[in-house]
Amino acid sequence: MKSQYSIGFAFFLFVSNLLSVPSALGQSAPPSKPPASWGPISINMEEIDYPYPISYFNFSIYGEDVRIAYMDVAPSGQPNGRTVIFHHGGLYYGWYWAKQIESLSSEGYRVIAKDRLGWGKSSKPIIPYSINLWASNTARLMDHLGVGEASLVGHSIGGQMVTRFAFLYPERITHLVTVNQVGLTDRRAGKGFRPLSGQIDANPNMIEVYDSLLRWADDNYSNWQPSFLKHMRIRYGQRLSGDWPRLAQVSQLTGHMRAMDTVVNDWQHIQAKTLILGGEEDYPSFADEARRAASVFPNAETFLIPGVGHNPHEEVPEIVSAELIRFLK
Repeated sequence: MKSQYSIGFAFFLFVSNLLSVPSALGQSAPPSKPPASWGPISINMEEIDYPYPISYFNFSIYGEDVRIAYMDVAPSGQPNGRTVIFHHGGLYYGWYWAKQIESLSSEGYRVIAKDRLGWGKSSKPIIPYSINLWASNTARLMDHLGVGEASLVGHSIGGQMVTRFAFLYPERITHLVTVNQVGLTDRRAGKGFRPLSGQIDANPNMIEVYDSLLRWADDNYSNWQPSFLKHMRIRYGQRLSGDWPRLAQVSQLTGHMRAMDTVVNDWQHIQAKTLILGGEEDYPSFADEARRAASVFPNAETFLIPGVGHNPHEEVPEIVSAELIRFLK
């Protein structure tokens, strides 16, 4: 295991000083109340613009016809013949990789970013969700797009998915990158098991909804920027949608899945070159857990950013993009 963090220590001292100055990153806070203009948003987010054109991959699963939404961005620089596929986290969507897509495309990469089944502009089927299912759907999409092998980047629960992909499809991955992955330890022991209740609040209290979004923002971002409000706008608006009960049921199914699976036992078997990247301020034990995980992978290194939270690709996109370019070469 190698540690890029120690090599770049002087650089990170500079970054840490930068992050201590609120004006350097436009630090502010979300509004204390939802803007009056916020109305319903459909659960498939037809109203939401993405930074690149959306295409759809149609297929059948568990007897249902579904589609996965994705952006397939050609190189804007000299093509290098390589592909990078981005995977979003559990409360996010493919569009939030926009800065990394732009940077890697300019370096000659074909870049694909998808909305996972059950999220964003993709279908919301009521099916048994699993990390294995998401990994196999990625392989299906790669087949559909004629991609034999690729580098995979995953944030939060997307980090678990790309890790499982590397475990199940080692011949199809060249580089593995996890960004503030959840599940760096196996916490299932002693937690028991509780089946889904199936109860859905079809008429949520929107004041309570917005208060929960404020808590989410505080937990996930160390340096709030106005552009992050888009996440809150989408989640708030979807609660007002007439189809909210369906999305809530899908959220229950996917959340339930997270408590039933872990990828920590996959690590030792993954030979792909691996980067464990993240903002150190995610939660108190994140940095230690990331370093411990890197010590288990046969070929891993860490890149940890001081003063940054759960979403470093949004808080400090230039730093994350530069590190991806370095690592993927």
